Amino acid sequence: DRHTEKYKLGYKWLAVSSQLLSNLDIRKVAYPYLQELADLTEEVIHLVVLDGHEVVYIEKVEGTQTIRMHSQIGKRVPVHCTGVGKAILAYLPPATLTKVLSGCEWLAHTPYTITSKDELLKHLSKVREQGYAFDLEENELGISCAAAPIWDYTGKVAASISVSGPTTRMQKERLEHIAELVREYGRKISLSLGYSKDFKLSSLRQ
Repeated sequence: DRHTEKYKLGYKWLAVSSQLLSNLDIRKVAYPYLQELADLTEEVIHLVVLDGHEVVYIEKVEGTQTIRMHSQIGKRVPVHCTGVGKAILAYLPPATLTKVLSGCEWLAHTPYTITSKDELLKHLSKVREQGYAFDLEENELGISCAAAPIWDYTGKVAASISVSGPTTRMQKERLEHIAELVREYGRKISLSLGYSKDFKLSSLRQ
């Protein structure tokens, strides 16, 4: 300012800061939280991102309990039959959600897989209300999980995390407790990525 001889940041700094934030490696940011969650639950922890009508596992932390799963880093699975997929779908903008679901093949991986768009949309409404999603043997028989979204600095859903284990260990009471943990750790990772909104269900619906 030529009159006050004082300075202020110009708009070009927005481009610099945005570039910095976009280059954050979500795996590096999330990993300590994933490990902590694995230590707390002793179960397998997954971190996934959406790619088309599938989710891709980008990190996996093994728990101390014995479990045999098909998941591995780099593997792709359909978005409609996984807890991590539904945790992302529930918070996509309507137009994006429609585009993603239009690419789904709606194959039944187990007798419990949701194979209808209308049924899934009803299910996603419940996910938005509670802030987490369940996979009750919908992708693999004998495996259940609880999943929650991760938000980036722009307020968009960027990924999701889950805790998975044998259904014999993931009974209703424990699964609900783990769901609360997953939602809390999703919040922690989101804040570390620069998400600054108040993480309440009311704001998540917006």
